[in-house]
Amino acid sequence: MTEITGISDASAKSQFILYWGDMGGQWGVNRSVAQIHALLFLSVSPLNAEQISGELGIARSNVSNSLKELVGWKLIRRVPVPGDRREHFSAETDVWEMAMRIAQGRKEREIDPAISAISDCLDKASIEPEIHPEVLKRMQEMQAFLTTVDTWYGQMLNVPKSKLNLLMKMGNKVISLLTLNGKKSE
Repeated sequence: MTEITGISDASAKSQFILYWGDMGGQWGVNRSVAQIHALLFLSVSPLNAEQISGELGIARSNVSNSLKELVGWKLIRRVPVPGDRREHFSAETDVWEMAMRIAQGRKEREIDPAISAISDCLDKASIEPEIHPEVLKRMQEMQAFLTTVDTWYGQMLNVPKSKLNLLMKMGNKVISLLTLNGKKSE
């Protein structure tokens, strides 16, 4: 775990921010972006860029760029503070809403372009007489998988958070509902 200059104590809040930064790195998110998100998520009141920079020991320019990215993901928002002309920021604190916004952003950045690219490849493959049937089949399977993921995501958007929470807590019970005669169906 990397220690940031501004986070040197062993408090639970500091540890959360550090761990969130490390997890962000695992998910392909810049460590500073993830740490700023964690700080704002835990903050009871809105913070300005100078406060964030000071608390995390991150350069002010890095904070500004990270805030823009987080606003773009809709994970934080600008909040006016009476008597202060500086921009202040507050994070979405509903974990389900936060997860849905992250999922939407990832879908737009990863799944949608993949569906489009594979569709283009399939269009091209359909007019290439020398393409091996197995190659075409694999492309079609990938397209079908991504389309299923996209459809499932669209359906999950319409499920109330309380029902999603219940569904996730059911875990193995859902799997047992899908099991026929003791065998998992495919």
